[in-house]
Amino acid sequence: MAADTAPAFWQQAPADTRVIVGLSGGVDSSVTALQLVEAGYQVEGLFMFNWSEDEAGRCQAADDFDDAAAVCEALDIPLHRADFSREYKSRVFRYFLDSYAAGRTPNPDVLCNREIKFDAFLHHAERLGADAIATGHYARIEHDSSGTRLLRGRDPGKDQSYFLAAVPMAALERTMFPLGETHKTDVRAMARAAGLPIHDKPDSTGVCFIGERDFEGFLREYLSGQAGPVRVSGGPLDGRTIGEHAGLIYYTIGQRKGLGLGGVAGASDAPWYVATKDLDSDTLWVTQDHAHPALVETTLTTTPPHWLIDAPAFPRRCKAQVRYRQRAIDCVVDKGPDGGLTVTFDQPPRAIAPGQYAVFYDDDHCLGSAEILHAGRPDLRVSVSA
Repeated sequence: MAADTAPAFWQQAPADTRVIVGLSGGVDSSVTALQLVEAGYQVEGLFMFNWSEDEAGRCQAADDFDDAAAVCEALDIPLHRADFSREYKSRVFRYFLDSYAAGRTPNPDVLCNREIKFDAFLHHAERLGADAIATGHYARIEHDSSGTRLLRGRDPGKDQSYFLAAVPMAALERTMFPLGETHKTDVRAMARAAGLPIHDKPDSTGVCFIGERDFEGFLREYLSGQAGPVRVSGGPLDGRTIGEHAGLIYYTIGQRKGLGLGGVAGASDAPWYVATKDLDSDTLWVTQDHAHPALVETTLTTTPPHWLIDAPAFPRRCKAQVRYRQRAIDCVVDKGPDGGLTVTFDQPPRAIAPGQYAVFYDDDHCLGSAEILHAGRPDLRVSVSA
């Protein structure tokens, strides 16, 4: 983005800039508001209800709203509220279910950011007169004469640029990430020092609409799995059926826990991993080989990409990260089938899962993302035992 088209708030004085903060009632978003207030911005909060009232108990929405209100009272700023549950159900949750039904492992955090926080929330904030929005993500935005860039957060253990890589650049240009320069270890101390009432509130984990419940149990309320055989790929039990699964939708590539495969006759005590899922035969292939070829693919293919830069020339060397907690690995990105990409890694990532996102980086600079379609080239897939 050229300098003369930079967002107006970038060059405004803080006192002239109205920023609406997405407040969840948690520590990160509260300290985001705190930092902006201390910097002299006109700050307001907005609490998003993203799950319908009949389900709200799972997310403790009412309690979280009360916490957000208490923070706004302590900071002496207004608090708005907005119900985006209809948008969430149709644009995030529906895709989440459809993806699992198709055997993929979707990432609802990426979808929620793209569809709700940086679309529905942004547009609502604009109607309230905001110059910019802010969230508690650990990421950085830089504006200069060469354009706007999304960068990793300074805290490598909390960087959340992975979850933002599918957000349109037009939305990121209107966004502030005050925690991008901050380490997580300092955030709670900042909340305590400021006397914020949520300074000791535990961090939320997992997906809001699932809450503290068992993930498989949650899926069973919405999707019916088709039972099928569990078979071994590789090793002395190669091809043998060693059990029955309740449905491929409940498993993801590389999964180790929750397989229920202890004490298999003729097998070692080593852990079992999901190697692949055969949707045609409803077969779950498992292995005790941590380096099974299906778990260490060096190539993947994607859907058409979303770039945060001008569309690059191919082939393009960069780094790619295939899950949030994995490291980015050097790779070559090239054109793939149907407008997608083919990504070839210098070293294999662990357990590439269709439905997750490949996010591309040049050092700290996030270049864009694409949803993973397949591990391996479609015309040269790793085969499991027949």
